[in-house]
Amino acid sequence: MFRHRLTPILLALAVIAPAAGYLLNLYVDWLFFLETGFASVFTTRLSAQAGSALLFALTLLVFLVPNLLYADRSNFPYMSEVIPVGTIRLQREQTLPLIKPVALLISLLLALFAGQLGAVQWEKVLLFLNSQTVGTSDPVIGKDIGFYLFNLPLFDVARAYLNLVLTATVLATLAVYYLRGGITLTIRGPSLAPRVRRHLALLAGIASLVIAAGFHLERYGLLYASNGPFQGAGYVDVTVRLTTLTALTVLTPLAGALLVFGLWRGTWRLVLLPPIVVTVAYFIGMRGYPVLLQKFKVAPNELALETPYIGHHIAFTRFGYDLDKIETVPFDVDTRLSSTDIGNNDATIRNVRLWDHAPLLKTYSQLQQIRTYYKFFDVDNDRYLVNGRYTQVMLSPRELSYQDLPSRTWINERLIFTHGNGIAMGPVSRISREGLPEFYVKDIPAVSLADIKVTRPEIYFGELSNEYVIVRSKVPEFSYPTATGNINTTYQGSGGVPLGSLLHKALFAAYFRTEKILLSSDITAESRIIYNRNIAKRVRELAPFLRFDGDPYMVVDDKGRLKWLIDAYTHSPHLPYAKPLKGGITYMRNAVKAVVDAYDGSVDFYISDPEDVILKAYARIFPALFKPMAAMPDGLRSHVRYSHQFLQVQAAMFATYHMTDPKVFYNKENLWEIPALGDRPMEPYYTIMKLPGEQKEEYILLLPFSPSKRDNLAAWLTARCDGDNYGKILAYTFPRDRLIYGPKQIDARINQDSYISQQLTLWSQRGSEVIRGSMLVIPIEKSLLYVQPLFLAADKAGLPELRRVIVAFGDEVVMEETLELALQRIFGGKRPAAVSRTAADGESGASSSSLAREAMAVYERAIALQRQGNWSGYGEELRKLEQLLKQLAR
Repeated sequence: MFRHRLTPILLALAVIAPAAGYLLNLYVDWLFFLETGFASVFTTRLSAQAGSALLFALTLLVFLVPNLLYADRSNFPYMSEVIPVGTIRLQREQTLPLIKPVALLISLLLALFAGQLGAVQWEKVLLFLNSQTVGTSDPVIGKDIGFYLFNLPLFDVARAYLNLVLTATVLATLAVYYLRGGITLTIRGPSLAPRVRRHLALLAGIASLVIAAGFHLERYGLLYASNGPFQGAGYVDVTVRLTTLTALTVLTPLAGALLVFGLWRGTWRLVLLPPIVVTVAYFIGMRGYPVLLQKFKVAPNELALETPYIGHHIAFTRFGYDLDKIETVPFDVDTRLSSTDIGNNDATIRNVRLWDHAPLLKTYSQLQQIRTYYKFFDVDNDRYLVNGRYTQVMLSPRELSYQDLPSRTWINERLIFTHGNGIAMGPVSRISREGLPEFYVKDIPAVSLADIKVTRPEIYFGELSNEYVIVRSKVPEFSYPTATGNINTTYQGSGGVPLGSLLHKALFAAYFRTEKILLSSDITAESRIIYNRNIAKRVRELAPFLRFDGDPYMVVDDKGRLKWLIDAYTHSPHLPYAKPLKGGITYMRNAVKAVVDAYDGSVDFYISDPEDVILKAYARIFPALFKPMAAMPDGLRSHVRYSHQFLQVQAAMFATYHMTDPKVFYNKENLWEIPALGDRPMEPYYTIMKLPGEQKEEYILLLPFSPSKRDNLAAWLTARCDGDNYGKILAYTFPRDRLIYGPKQIDARINQDSYISQQLTLWSQRGSEVIRGSMLVIPIEKSLLYVQPLFLAADKAGLPELRRVIVAFGDEVVMEETLELALQRIFGGKRPAAVSRTAADGESGASSSSLAREAMAVYERAIALQRQGNWSGYGEELRKLEQLLKQLAR
């Protein structure tokens, strides 16, 4: 008796527990959307999921249930009293009453499964309902590209789903008929009653229409085919396969009608003939003849026959990755750069990035981490107006690492240690005499050595942690340590969800699976729980249809608040003829800039590419989500930069698709590649420089190209970041009839330089780790400078110090302690301003007194090295002394 009562209780729990968990997650998500101010986004998404689920479930029920009920009303005169199911023999009179309730239960379970399938398709449904016209048609079928981006994906899902519904209906209907005796198994095979045959005839007719629709949609699928040297429909696809599918779209319903007639009449020849004819036509038209045509006609004449289709592939790939906006500019390189040119490009020289990300991150961690529970996760590159000068800087936020807390208790992790504190920021090119970076902002509390002020240094939202914290509790929050004790704080922001009610405490206790939230006496009516603190997760929760950049960067706005900027991308795998990326993407735009406040977690999405057709659709779906770029505050707008990850994608494509002539493309006559040093290709890097023909320096993103399988340079690609020029991309191409040294060739010449290689060997023998920094190509006027920093660390765990700078120009390669000295050795003349190792404000005089003092310092170092018996170092210092004396003589 107890067992019979326990069974329904367990079944109820099996249904209620998942439902309760789903509702709990849903409510917590709702509170998060309310907190961020995007409640309408949540309701739109939830409505779309519910509507899609209901549509899919009702489609299945409307089709499946009538068929099962109709089959269940059937009575057959020769029904056997026994139903054989394998070796089991069931009594029919016992099973017949169960058919209807079991069929309805199965229909309900299938409808629930269909609803889940439908809910997943909410995005496709919304894009279909808000589809946009691109204004460009495909060159084969003539459909607007918007059809492929917004309509075809849902049509493909609908076709697959209708096939699933039909299959389930046919199988379930046959099962009912079998149980009722309409289908009997004989030695000759299954025997169908006339009523069963007529019912199956109707289902077969419907199936023929679905199959015909599939053939029609498969025509569009030809435009995604892969044809050796290009993507998309080729000669064989257009001349044979497209014709075959068009014919099958018409032939299949006719064959279906013949099949229906044959089943209705019981003429088995008419039943078997139509599917055989359609199958044979399909294999001949789609497999057999196309293979022969490709082998014997197209392959020997591929270029002539495929030229127009290669042209389609080039055009659509360029459209898919926005390569059409890249302007190609000839760049006639010369080696006549002078000291005057260096002086005229002072801002470019002053902003050459000497500090690499990895060594600087390690140095920041050792110099500015302050406590073990703080951590620098990444270093970001940006530009600021520092003391009136346009300056490139490196910046790293000091986040809280919960893994490194001295005592990991619930109170410590959730109530006391709630946030990181401040940033470290410094110029990209300046170093102290000890080879360490200089700072504009450092320490806790933040000390500013320039006119950049951090007024709100607390970092509650960042890249490191996603753990929830509770603020405004009775326990004071730790703010930062001092020499005499710890400073506490109380959260004043609007982030988080109030925990004042018992219901909210209970809900979050259940959600985070801890009773402490419910039982803690430290939580008050003013307390707030902050969750989704990881900025990547935060923006993905709000806009899951966007793909977010993996390298967010922090900005200090004009009010001194810390903000995260994250590049976001619209994407689609449904653009025909375009070359796909890994993962199938054929269309991509950096259309959105997301901003997250590090203190209160507020999120804004700004439209950076208003022409993006996919974003236009999403903006119609979620009108409250996106803001125009003009609404972004100036203090943030001046820090927007072109995405280096997106430029990497564009550069990888442009290396091939700068060739727009199909014949040149086919022969790969002018194929480029991204230069590699070691096993890794170069990455785009930010710099401040004056572009050819421009009057002032600007912040740009730069990447060089080499000819395929060659080491010299072919071109350099630059994306502009400032003001109205944001998003403009220029490709400066070098003359093909002359040698322009590439990074790999410069690297080889550095290794072959006897003095440099000797120094590197000596440092390595003394136990120091020598770290070769990134090779930078710096265009100045019509010439190219190559700069590579060199770092030394006492061991692998030691503090990296920037000890030398290698500069190459033309046939000269030099290594000096500073970029200033290296440029003096190559170009002579007046010392370039603002690159001195010791100048605090970026300026260095070239007076005789300063040169004399530096000469004296070099002389003293030389004498010290002589006494130590370090003759190599002694010789190096004498050479520097010679250079300084020559300058004094001038």
